[in-house]
Amino acid sequence: MSRNFFITTMGCQMNEYDSDFLAQSLIHYGLSPVDDPKIADVILINTCTVRAKPEQKAFSQLGRMSAIKRKKPGTILGVVGCLAQQHGADLIKRFPELDLVLGPRQLCRIEEFMGRIDGNREQVVATDLEFIQYRPISCRNYFTGKVKGYVSIMEGCNNFCSYCVVPFVRGREVSRDPREVLSEAENLVLQGVKELTLLGQNVNSYQWEKAGNWNFSFLIREVAKLDGLLRLRFTTSHPKDLSDELIQCFSELSTLCPHIHLPFQAGSNSVLRRMRRGYTRERYLELIEKLRTVSPDIAITSDVMVGFPGESQDDFEMTLDLIRRVQFDALFSFKYSDRRGTFAEKMDGKVNEADKASRLSALQALQKQVTLKKNKALEGHQFKVLVEGPSKKGGQLTGRIETNKIVNFIADNKNIGNLVEVTVTQAFLNSLRGRLAVE
Repeated sequence: MSRNFFITTMGCQMNEYDSDFLAQSLIHYGLSPVDDPKIADVILINTCTVRAKPEQKAFSQLGRMSAIKRKKPGTILGVVGCLAQQHGADLIKRFPELDLVLGPRQLCRIEEFMGRIDGNREQVVATDLEFIQYRPISCRNYFTGKVKGYVSIMEGCNNFCSYCVVPFVRGREVSRDPREVLSEAENLVLQGVKELTLLGQNVNSYQWEKAGNWNFSFLIREVAKLDGLLRLRFTTSHPKDLSDELIQCFSELSTLCPHIHLPFQAGSNSVLRRMRRGYTRERYLELIEKLRTVSPDIAITSDVMVGFPGESQDDFEMTLDLIRRVQFDALFSFKYSDRRGTFAEKMDGKVNEADKASRLSALQALQKQVTLKKNKALEGHQFKVLVEGPSKKGGQLTGRIETNKIVNFIADNKNIGNLVEVTVTQAFLNSLRGRLAVE
């Protein structure tokens, strides 16, 4: 009898990439994917712990999946990713149903660990942070029918921002061999993927010196040459490493979409210093000016945090001022939460929850006004939309314009995977509505 697996993914695009890697590895191992954990023989939970909320969600998911295993004891249950790395063997004490605890840098050994569990029914904990150069398993036709795909170009982070757990759960920064990156990207395009996103905790610091001096700008220019690739994106960029050379790519590479996600985190220099971000508000604003000089219509999105230890009301007002100056297309905004093992966890001057909630509400209200105004300015204009598939609401297709804004419109399914001209007829906070320019 054939066996099957279920993977649930929590968190960022990097986790989506890791889940695709795990799925292909399990298919190679002889399992088949299913959409219902209750009928799965193997259940993997791919987790995120960058903030308190996703960590709490991961624990809740672990509880639900553990209940499924108790009803079906033969199921193999595993937790992978950042939660596994951070808590290690303690997770088995809390959830004795677990068979596998797998950190991010051990994912490439999933088939080996599955063999050990199948053969000996042992509980495996693998959280070594030593980087293992790997070649992703390529399952024929796995990406067929998918319009978008991801390629990891590096792993880990060396920045040690005072609030961030990433260096502790993802390890130190290691770049992948560019030949492997290009091979993986080409494989996706050959399977029909039209849009690629290059991934890393800090893509700007990509560096490979073993076969020529490859930096990120050089790598992105090489990926952009792939035949059949319609669009190219990347994330995430760190402001302190955003070079003029990379900025110039936005004016020179037609495949590179005019959108950048550039986290600023705070608008106050004193807060940025305590965060150990490595740049000032003035430098950040200078980068924004450079980006808009080479690409006037570029969409800029960002991450911002409120309530960092020691943040005063004046500090917060400077964050609001930066938002007004930049006019971001969208913001991912959060309340600061202590992350175990980080420098900020031990800092004095913690902001109370009421003030954090109040500041977050004010910030989000401001950004909603900015986002809606920018979206409304697109009404009546025509854009190329890469059609991704049916919209969640049904009866429509959905896709994105180059600046990464979602557009929903009525069209035939034959358009999925194609670039079509769409006129924006109505703008909302989180999406646009449009109609085909040529019916």
